[in-house]
Amino acid sequence: MITPYLHFEGHCEEAMTAYRQILGGDLDLMRYKEMPEAPEGYAHSEAIMHSALMSPYGDLMASDYPPHVASKPQSSVSVTVPVDTVADGRRIFGALVEGGTPTMEYGSTFFSPGFGTCVDRFGTSWIVMSTPVKPAS
Repeated sequence: MITPYLHFEGHCEEAMTAYRQILGGDLDLMRYKEMPEAPEGYAHSEAIMHSALMSPYGDLMASDYPPHVASKPQSSVSVTVPVDTVADGRRIFGALVEGGTPTMEYGSTFFSPGFGTCVDRFGTSWIVMSTPVKPAS
């Protein structure tokens, strides 16, 4: 099993809390300041060193970049959320795109009865896709 690991620049806790509200599940957070013998710059950092969301849709892990590290979070990766129903997909897509940017509105395609892509307000790209209906043989 492959699990996406996202990186943020100081808003990991906010993003992962939002993802838990949207996708459900349990969320664990660990801060840099909780490191044993934390080095200078980390000892008082509220930033998230590691987080894990175990949701019914799959697991998602994330962290804030370490203090003093510049980056480009989620610059070329999308996280896919497979859903069983179009209604569930529409709900999830609507929550993820709120404050973000749709790149393909959620709707029916030739390969899925419900499909949409967006970049959320945290900069994460998402693909929400309902299970294709298999034609009767």
